[in-house]
Amino acid sequence: MTDNYEKIARENLQRLYADLPADLADNLPAQQDGNRFIFTAFGETCVISPEGITLGSGDHPSAMGILISLYALHARPEPCIAEPFKAFKECPNSMPYVGAFTTHTEQILAPRTEAVQNALPQIKQTLAGSDAPAKVSGDFAFVVYPLPKIALCYIFYEADEDFPASVTCLYSQNADAFLPVDALADTGEYTSRKILEIIGK
Repeated sequence: MTDNYEKIARENLQRLYADLPADLADNLPAQQDGNRFIFTAFGETCVISPEGITLGSGDHPSAMGILISLYALHARPEPCIAEPFKAFKECPNSMPYVGAFTTHTEQILAPRTEAVQNALPQIKQTLAGSDAPAKVSGDFAFVVYPLPKIALCYIFYEADEDFPASVTCLYSQNADAFLPVDALADTGEYTSRKILEIIGK
């Protein structure tokens, strides 16, 4: 049975393939195999085809299909410009989503700060990550790429006697060129969920 999320994702794919851009493979970027486009998303192999979107084993929330289909619809030739990283609330029209973003992207990781730090090599390897720029503050920080042209910079502050642990998630400077703002919020949430999956929750 197809739920509403799958229906929306399929409608997005119909729009995409009705006027398929000749340069889509370069713009995602992805490997093209006929009318299939293959790239890495959220640390797993993603395949876009007229029949649908698959991500890894397929055991993912169906809303991720919408997110990836939107990424394909918004694909453009500009490269990812990572720095200076910016807060989600700096993205245009983000205000309605800020509360949920804070809860579902940042706060869910704060209690697992130590586990995240211990798993940094695996997190970076899975999510095409790297060290954060030297000027980024926090007790530790790193950059990951949940989608090829969208980078997230996670900054962790360890708990001390005055404050609990906290997390800040920043976006690459032009992230909003590749996704609408609600999908950017979802990108943060699903990236944080992937980090929790990596550390074993």
